[in-house]
Amino acid sequence: MQIAFLTAHEGVEQVELVKPWQAVSGSGGEPRLVSTRPGRVQAFDHLDKADTFPVDQVVAGASVDDFGALVLPGGVANPDALRMDADAVAFVKAFFDAGKPVAAICHAPWTLIEADVVRGRTLTSWPSLRTDVRNAGGEWVDEQVRVCEAAPSTLITSRKPDDLDAFCEAFTAEFAKASGVGASR
Repeated sequence: MQIAFLTAHEGVEQVELVKPWQAVSGSGGEPRLVSTRPGRVQAFDHLDKADTFPVDQVVAGASVDDFGALVLPGGVANPDALRMDADAVAFVKAFFDAGKPVAAICHAPWTLIEADVVRGRTLTSWPSLRTDVRNAGGEWVDEQVRVCEAAPSTLITSRKPDDLDAFCEAFTAEFAKASGVGASR
Protein backbone atom coordinates (compact mmCIF):
# COMPACT_ATOMS: atom_id res chain seq x y z
CA MET A 1 0.00 0.00 0.00
CA GLN A 2 1.31 3.45 -0.91
CA ILE A 3 1.42 5.92 1.99
CA ALA A 4 1.60 9.64 1.25
CA PHE A 5 3.97 11.75 3.32
CA LEU A 6 2.93 15.37 2.78
CA THR A 7 5.49 18.10 3.38
CA ALA A 8 6.12 21.65 2.33
CA HIS A 9 9.13 22.40 0.16
CA GLU A 10 11.09 23.44 3.25
CA GLY A 11 10.82 23.10 7.02
CA VAL A 12 9.89 19.51 7.82
CA GLU A 13 11.48 18.15 11.01
CA GLN A 14 13.83 15.47 9.63
CA VAL A 15 13.36 12.88 12.38
CA GLU A 16 9.57 13.21 12.07
CA LEU A 17 9.88 12.38 8.37
CA VAL A 18 12.59 9.71 8.51
CA LYS A 19 11.42 7.53 11.44
CA PRO A 20 7.81 7.24 10.21
CA TRP A 21 9.10 6.62 6.67
CA GLN A 22 11.23 3.75 7.99
CA ALA A 23 8.24 2.42 9.96
CA VAL A 24 6.08 2.37 6.82
CA SER A 25 8.83 0.64 4.82
CA GLY A 26 9.48 -1.81 7.65
CA SER A 27 5.81 -2.79 7.80
CA GLY A 28 5.60 -3.51 4.07
CA GLY A 29 4.16 -0.18 2.93
CA GLU A 30 5.47 2.05 0.18
CA PRO A 31 6.13 5.60 1.39
CA ARG A 32 5.84 8.39 -1.20
CA LEU A 33 6.96 11.97 -0.63
CA VAL A 34 4.30 14.42 -1.78
CA SER A 35 5.21 18.10 -1.62
CA THR A 36 4.15 21.54 -2.71
CA ARG A 37 6.92 21.75 -5.34
CA PRO A 38 8.99 19.32 -7.41
CA GLY A 39 12.65 18.72 -6.70
CA ARG A 40 13.91 18.14 -3.19
CA VAL A 41 12.47 18.90 0.24
CA GLN A 42 14.77 20.67 2.71
CA ALA A 43 14.47 19.05 6.14
CA PHE A 44 15.55 20.61 9.41
CA ASP A 45 16.93 19.43 12.73
CA HIS A 46 15.10 21.97 14.87
CA LEU A 47 16.33 25.29 13.42
CA ASP A 48 19.33 23.91 11.53
CA LYS A 49 19.23 22.72 7.94
CA ALA A 50 19.57 18.96 7.69
CA ASP A 51 19.27 16.64 4.67
CA THR A 52 17.22 17.01 1.51
CA PHE A 53 14.82 14.37 0.19
CA PRO A 54 13.55 13.79 -3.37
CA VAL A 55 9.91 14.59 -4.04
CA ASP A 56 7.96 11.73 -5.61
CA GLN A 57 4.89 13.75 -6.53
CA VAL A 58 3.61 17.33 -6.38
CA VAL A 59 0.45 17.70 -4.31
CA ALA A 60 -1.35 19.69 -7.03
CA GLY A 61 -1.33 16.55 -9.21
CA ALA A 62 -1.79 13.97 -6.45
CA SER A 63 -4.95 11.96 -5.91
CA VAL A 64 -6.06 10.47 -2.61
CA ASP A 65 -7.18 7.44 -4.64
CA ASP A 66 -3.53 6.50 -5.16
CA PHE A 67 -2.82 6.18 -1.43
CA GLY A 68 -4.05 4.07 1.45
CA ALA A 69 -3.14 6.56 4.20
CA LEU A 70 -1.45 9.88 4.94
CA VAL A 71 1.37 10.89 7.28
CA LEU A 72 1.86 14.53 8.23
CA PRO A 73 5.31 15.10 9.75
CA GLY A 74 5.82 18.19 11.88
CA GLY A 75 8.34 20.91 12.30
CA VAL A 76 7.07 24.42 12.92
CA ALA A 77 7.59 25.79 9.39
CA ASN A 78 6.29 22.71 7.55
CA PRO A 79 2.62 22.73 8.60
CA ASP A 80 2.58 26.52 8.66
CA ALA A 81 3.47 26.51 4.95
CA LEU A 82 1.11 23.61 4.16
CA ARG A 83 -1.89 25.35 5.68
CA MET A 84 -1.30 28.27 3.29
CA ASP A 85 -1.31 25.95 0.24
CA ALA A 86 -4.85 25.30 -1.04
CA ASP A 87 -3.84 22.08 -2.83
CA ALA A 88 -2.21 20.68 0.33
CA VAL A 89 -5.24 21.53 2.47
CA ALA A 90 -7.61 19.96 -0.06
CA PHE A 91 -5.41 16.84 -0.23
CA VAL A 92 -5.57 16.43 3.56
CA LYS A 93 -9.33 16.96 3.64
CA ALA A 94 -9.78 14.40 0.86
CA PHE A 95 -8.26 11.66 3.04
CA PHE A 96 -10.87 12.35 5.71
CA ASP A 97 -13.67 12.51 3.15
CA ALA A 98 -12.51 9.16 1.74
CA GLY A 99 -12.39 7.58 5.22
CA LYS A 100 -8.66 6.85 5.00
CA PRO A 101 -6.43 6.99 8.09
CA VAL A 102 -4.25 10.02 8.78
CA ALA A 103 -1.29 10.29 11.17
CA ALA A 104 0.06 13.67 12.34
CA ILE A 105 2.81 14.58 14.80
CA CYS A 106 3.98 17.69 16.63
CA HIS A 107 2.86 20.89 14.81
CA ALA A 108 1.24 18.96 11.92
CA PRO A 109 -2.31 19.42 13.33
CA TRP A 110 -2.12 23.03 12.11
CA THR A 111 -2.75 21.60 8.64
CA LEU A 112 -5.64 19.50 10.01
CA ILE A 113 -7.14 22.63 11.56
CA GLU A 114 -6.93 24.48 8.25
CA ALA A 115 -8.62 21.52 6.52
CA ASP A 116 -11.43 21.77 9.12
CA VAL A 117 -11.20 18.11 10.15
CA VAL A 118 -10.57 18.29 13.91
CA ARG A 119 -14.10 19.26 14.99
CA GLY A 120 -15.48 16.56 17.29
CA ARG A 121 -12.17 14.68 17.46
CA THR A 122 -9.77 14.07 20.32
CA LEU A 123 -6.11 14.55 19.48
CA THR A 124 -2.72 15.53 20.80
CA SER A 125 0.04 17.72 19.38
CA TRP A 126 2.89 19.93 20.43
CA PRO A 127 1.44 21.67 23.54
CA SER A 128 1.40 25.16 21.99
CA LEU A 129 -1.34 24.01 19.56
CA ARG A 130 -3.72 23.18 22.43
CA THR A 131 -5.76 26.39 22.07
CA ASP A 132 -5.78 26.13 18.25
CA VAL A 133 -7.19 22.59 18.46
CA ARG A 134 -9.85 23.64 20.96
CA ASN A 135 -10.80 26.72 18.92
CA ALA A 136 -11.25 24.44 15.89
CA GLY A 137 -13.71 22.26 17.82
CA GLY A 138 -11.38 19.45 18.82
CA GLU A 139 -10.51 18.13 22.26
CA TRP A 140 -6.79 18.36 23.04
CA VAL A 141 -5.16 15.82 25.35
CA ASP A 142 -1.59 15.60 26.65
CA GLU A 143 -0.78 12.01 25.69
CA GLN A 144 2.14 10.32 23.97
CA VAL A 145 -0.12 9.07 21.18
CA ARG A 146 -3.85 9.32 20.60
CA VAL A 147 -5.94 7.24 18.20
CA CYS A 148 -9.30 8.84 17.44
CA GLU A 149 -11.62 6.59 15.48
CA ALA A 150 -14.33 9.19 14.86
CA ALA A 151 -16.03 8.57 11.52
CA PRO A 152 -15.27 8.70 8.73
CA SER A 153 -11.49 8.48 9.22
CA THR A 154 -9.11 7.33 11.93
CA LEU A 155 -6.70 10.02 13.14
CA ILE A 156 -3.47 9.10 14.93
CA THR A 157 -1.58 11.96 16.62
CA SER A 158 1.52 12.40 18.77
CA ARG A 159 3.14 15.33 20.56
CA LYS A 160 6.84 15.40 19.70
CA PRO A 161 9.93 13.54 18.48
CA ASP A 162 10.31 11.77 21.85
CA ASP A 163 6.97 10.06 21.09
CA LEU A 164 8.01 8.72 17.69
CA ASP A 165 8.31 5.06 18.69
CA ALA A 166 4.77 4.99 20.09
CA PHE A 167 3.49 7.08 17.16
CA CYS A 168 5.00 4.75 14.55
CA GLU A 169 3.69 1.65 16.33
CA ALA A 170 0.18 3.12 16.56
CA PHE A 171 -0.12 4.40 13.01
CA THR A 172 1.37 1.30 11.35
CA ALA A 173 -1.16 -0.82 13.25
CA GLU A 174 -4.03 1.45 12.15
CA PHE A 175 -2.79 1.56 8.56
CA ALA A 176 -2.58 -2.26 8.55
CA LYS A 177 -6.17 -2.51 9.83
CA ALA A 178 -7.35 -0.12 7.13
CA SER A 179 -5.60 -2.10 4.39
CA GLY A 180 -6.78 -5.47 5.70
CA VAL A 181 -3.21 -6.65 6.12
CA GLY A 182 -1.67 -7.52 9.49
CA ALA A 183 0.99 -5.23 10.90
CA SER A 184 4.38 -6.82 10.34
CA ARG A 185 6.60 -4.83 12.71
